[in-house]
Amino acid sequence: MKKLVIVVGIAIILSGVCLLGFKAKKAPIPNNYYQVFLDKKLLGTIESKEELDNYIDKNGQYYKNKYKVEKVYAPEGLQVKKVTTFSGDVTPVSKIYKKINKDSSFTINGYVMTIKPKSEDKKEKPIKINVLKKDTFKQAVANLIDTYVGKDAYQKYLDDDQSKIDTTGQTIENVYVDEDITVKETKIPVDEKIFTDVNDLSKYLMYGDEVKESVYNVKAGDTIETVAFENKVNPEELLLANDTLTSRTNLLYPGQQLKIAETNPKISVVEESYVVEDIESRYKTEEKYDSSLLMGDEKVIQEGQNGLVRVSQNVKQINGEIVYVNPQGKQVLKSSVNKIILKGSKYVSGVGSLTNWGWPTDSGWRMSSGYAYRNSPVGRGRELHTGLDISGTGYGSKIYATNNGVVMIAERHYSYGNYVVINHNNGYMTLYAHMSRIAVKKGQTVARGQVIGYVGCTGSCTGPHVHYEVWKGSKWNHINPSVLYPGGYR
Repeated sequence: MKKLVIVVGIAIILSGVCLLGFKAKKAPIPNNYYQVFLDKKLLGTIESKEELDNYIDKNGQYYKNKYKVEKVYAPEGLQVKKVTTFSGDVTPVSKIYKKINKDSSFTINGYVMTIKPKSEDKKEKPIKINVLKKDTFKQAVANLIDTYVGKDAYQKYLDDDQSKIDTTGQTIENVYVDEDITVKETKIPVDEKIFTDVNDLSKYLMYGDEVKESVYNVKAGDTIETVAFENKVNPEELLLANDTLTSRTNLLYPGQQLKIAETNPKISVVEESYVVEDIESRYKTEEKYDSSLLMGDEKVIQEGQNGLVRVSQNVKQINGEIVYVNPQGKQVLKSSVNKIILKGSKYVSGVGSLTNWGWPTDSGWRMSSGYAYRNSPVGRGRELHTGLDISGTGYGSKIYATNNGVVMIAERHYSYGNYVVINHNNGYMTLYAHMSRIAVKKGQTVARGQVIGYVGCTGSCTGPHVHYEVWKGSKWNHINPSVLYPGGYR
């Protein structure tokens, strides 16, 4: 009976449970959210990726107005990953936006132009330029070409409308940029420099980030070459900076203001031309000896006369600087007549004349670089070019001593290549560099006009030429060679 009571009691309890209605819970449903990462750092979780994109774009109105673009985007390092979670915790997009704005930069559509350097120096890094439109870069490069080649001359080259050379003249055979330039369409951070103006980019391509610019007031007696040298620029840079100057021969007047600006080109504009011109051939001074005259006595028995030669050359220029001259032909239009000086004694003195200086090359030469400040053609930055680069007579042509003297140096140098230094024992020394071969020895006495070597391209050079320096008083005390040639080089 007791067992029956217990069983009935249990049944009643179970019935009560059912009547009270303990219902079974449904399983929770997971939600699809999006985790936002910036450079792999979690910023928070949001409900919609589109909501964040729209918020970024809406709050980027300043950049839309500044760059005249239609949309502003998230940074390149932002990643949004879809996640499925039971948690309902989300971060407001405004808070995500503030975190992004603090640690990174938003972006806009544009192009990165990468200029790979010509130099093999691994320390020289590629130059990256941001533009919104490819045409901005294209037009800026065209402006640089117009500057270095000449707008009219370049247009005639493009139109195949250059005048045919009948006697003398010049035709452009090729114009190009020497560096490799790649273009990549990408999203550009708005805090980086982005070029939108062609003139601004043109200025950067010529002068770099900082334009070293000043104003010079012309003094009496100034010339374009003296003004350029005094301000540590070369004459071509002075012409580029001043529209009113058209050539090296322009006359200056006291009080005239000239702009001084050093160039620092980011690209190399190469111009290859065929040039035919008539060049005055400077006469040589010949010395003859007469034992009836006392040593040191001399007299002129024949005055010299300059000749005229028509030379044709292939000339290569980079950013307006001649780097290579290849002679193609030479026609003598008028022969020069040597000046003959009769000197006492047949002895060749090791002391040079102070008034009669010869020229180191044959006729038909071209001055490819003068005694001036310039951008080094072999990648050493700004420099004072301490002599004259004389090109155009051809590889292997003769190099002459410009005065009597004693050979002080005849050896090879990492930069000068094969070079000779002559002490003229009159307060001056001269240097002749980049020889293909040296023809004299240290300690040897040489006479003016004697062959001391042959034109080459040893050491640091871009083409066959002789680098000619004049020192005064002591070794390496360079002076402008024009001091020894008051009548001019030709």
